[in-house]
Amino acid sequence: MKRSFQIDMPKVEKFNRDYVVQQATNVFHDKGYNATSMQDLVDATGLNRSSIYNSFVNKLNLYLECLKSYEDAFGRDTSNALLKASNPLHAIELIFELYIKIISKNKEYDKGCLIGNCKAEMANHEKSITSFLEKNHDHMLKLLEDLVGKAQDDNLINMKQNSNNYAMYLFTSLQGLRMTGILLTDKKQLQGIASTIMQTLN
Repeated sequence: MKRSFQIDMPKVEKFNRDYVVQQATNVFHDKGYNATSMQDLVDATGLNRSSIYNSFVNKLNLYLECLKSYEDAFGRDTSNALLKASNPLHAIELIFELYIKIISKNKEYDKGCLIGNCKAEMANHEKSITSFLEKNHDHMLKLLEDLVGKAQDDNLINMKQNSNNYAMYLFTSLQGLRMTGILLTDKKQLQGIASTIMQTLN
């Protein structure tokens, strides 16, 4: 008598993962992590609960994937902006211009920055989230520190502070600008804020 056997085949996703992540991102951006239910994610993505669990394991992993996707998209925008820079100081100016463009043209920006919102809601509450936020912080700070250092070498930024101090100043200023942009979306006013910040470097 022949024995029957069954080979466990790997599960194949039958949906557009990028689309699902974007739809889930919209929900998390609108409601925050804690207020988002699995039913909210089911309704937004069109997937049933078992499909979400099979593909993302749990809500936290899906949230982390949404954060990374959001970070990657902003990273691409930043890289594209920096390609237009004529020097390191101009590169910093272009980063501020990118933030202002996002704030002034995005009708959904009254939700704030997804990563900024995450920091306010989840920092130091979940190890994997804290790790993501720390890496995001370090990456942006390093970019700014490198740009400031090169600009100082080219005598484009004063030497009143070292590159790390100026990078921290610029980083916190950018975060403040994004928070301000939740209520203030007038482009000229935002440009005025950025101009005042940049004058510190002269």
